[in-house]
Amino acid sequence: MNPWDAAVAQVDALFRDRVDRGVAPSNAWGVFDRTGLVASGGHGDRGDGGDGQRPDADSVYRIASCTKSVTAATLLTLVSDGHLDLDAPVTAFVPAFGAVHLPTPDSPVPTVRMLLTMSAGFPTDDPWADRQESISDAELDDVLRGGLLFDSVPGTRFAYSNLGYALLGRVVAVVSGRPFTEVARDTVLRPLGLDHTVFSAAESPGPVVTGFRPHDGDWEPLPMTGPGAFSSIGGLFSTVRDLARWATHLASASSDTPEPGPVSPADRRLMQQAMRVVPSSVVPGSSRATAYGFGLFVEQDDRFGELVSHSGGYPGFSAHMRWSAQTGLGVVAFENATQAKVSAAAQQAHDLLLETARPTASPALAGAGTGPARRPGADPTIRATRGAQSAVTGLLADWRDDVADAICTPNVAMDVPYDRRRRAIAAAVAEVGADLTAAPVAEQSSTPSHLRWWLPGTCGRLRVEIRLAPSSTGRVQTLTVVAEPAEG
Repeated sequence: MNPWDAAVAQVDALFRDRVDRGVAPSNAWGVFDRTGLVASGGHGDRGDGGDGQRPDADSVYRIASCTKSVTAATLLTLVSDGHLDLDAPVTAFVPAFGAVHLPTPDSPVPTVRMLLTMSAGFPTDDPWADRQESISDAELDDVLRGGLLFDSVPGTRFAYSNLGYALLGRVVAVVSGRPFTEVARDTVLRPLGLDHTVFSAAESPGPVVTGFRPHDGDWEPLPMTGPGAFSSIGGLFSTVRDLARWATHLASASSDTPEPGPVSPADRRLMQQAMRVVPSSVVPGSSRATAYGFGLFVEQDDRFGELVSHSGGYPGFSAHMRWSAQTGLGVVAFENATQAKVSAAAQQAHDLLLETARPTASPALAGAGTGPARRPGADPTIRATRGAQSAVTGLLADWRDDVADAICTPNVAMDVPYDRRRRAIAAAVAEVGADLTAAPVAEQSSTPSHLRWWLPGTCGRLRVEIRLAPSSTGRVQTLTVVAEPAEG
């Protein structure tokens, strides 16, 4: 079994173990890349009381807050069409918000942008909001007129707020003159062929998995709630196949050939930008710096670069989707139990697959993670980086100061004089017996203008790293050569 297939088998075993341990009655998972869904599986029993059917890529689960990316995308189409200003105050669309007393005399009225980035100042509200889906617009107005609490001045801090995304659903409805659920369906979902992604279980063309909560050592089925004023926070039902299609579409915006669609590649990239820092208390134990964009979390990982994700939790359901911005490799997963936190398993599965794909990959991912990092519009930079790599390779094999001057920016000689560099490079080469004429055994990159590569040696390997200066001449501003002796 090749490494990729072995990793996929480990992913399947990871989700099977969760059902075997009673974390949830069932789960379904999928792996996707730039081409779409490449692997999927399911475990347990999808039905109420046991219908004997194992869930698969077409079984319908609630995706809860993964809906927020659809809400943000729908709203951005209105902005793109010139119908909406992101910096307009929410009171322009929800007059009842005018009754809300702001936390300080100089507090701004929350804007659409603040709502999108979870920085309107509202308290985090998952337990309360998860039970509000079906309330009417009039009932939401009553909540606003009754007053709100604030944890911070609007526009100053992140706090995960479902209320904020409920208000965004109202904004979409007011601007378009139609219910939010219809606008999201007709503007985003159906044009992309997401026909199994719906706001009501009754509308689903496929089998809908029953949601449960644990009770007295058994599973207690929970009723489905219907669409209402809070549908924009997490009201969607979907399948592994559909959600992987949606995530693939979002991820394609960071590729060389973004897919066309109802939401422009520029707006999809905007959704995946770090707009508001997420405090470490929100993601305890994580070593990754995390921020929130528009309906999506953005994580920075030392090994894998930028990762985009969102979780979903509703009574009876747990969902998660995540992908690498650089390679498009991602995972979606669902479970049908309250507080199952399938996100933990999805992240573990994703890390495993990314690690497997780093030096080698699935056929669809051949070459992923090697060479200068791909970014839209970065081809000239990548060509310059490759040219600099070739020039540095020749320089290391036969150092000449005049050649170094032509390849490097003046600071290189100023930072470490050439005579010291020559001696340090010679010592590093000798320490590992490096072959300066060999092809690199591995490469790594964090940005198009950065490249790190390793040359083989008789007792280790040599790491060479360059960073290019901003000038279009493509000259090297950082040159690092380090010996990495073999362990033991």
